[in-house]
Amino acid sequence: MTRKLFIQMDEIHPQLKEFIVDYCTKYKIRKVDPHTLCLETSIDLDLDIVDIEIDLFLAEFAEKFRIDQSKFSWYKYGYPTGSASVKVIRTLFGYKATWVKRLSNRIYTPRFRVSNLQDAVITGKLI
Repeated sequence: MTRKLFIQMDEIHPQLKEFIVDYCTKYKIRKVDPHTLCLETSIDLDLDIVDIEIDLFLAEFAEKFRIDQSKFSWYKYGYPTGSASVKVIRTLFGYKATWVKRLSNRIYTPRFRVSNLQDAVITGKLI
């Protein structure tokens, strides 16, 4: 089954954006502004979906978008575990300032981005 989606390469599929915002709201992870989401948004660093929560997130994502995740493995990305240092910085300074985001990126390398989900929506497979 081929999927044809007519969106620009730099735009997030509207249903994917809605899914991410709804998921974060539903599970009270983080308040997400849909206008700030982009393909470079990190699922683990920017949205703070890590550890077991990322597996639940991917399961709901695969179910909602009918994505085949049978060949998916964390070996390609590295399992996102989060960072205690980043959590402390976020607690003290928030996460809206640019310098906080840059420092967080230096401390913890993001492993999984919205672009990976977008590719899965387009191809129908999470690889």
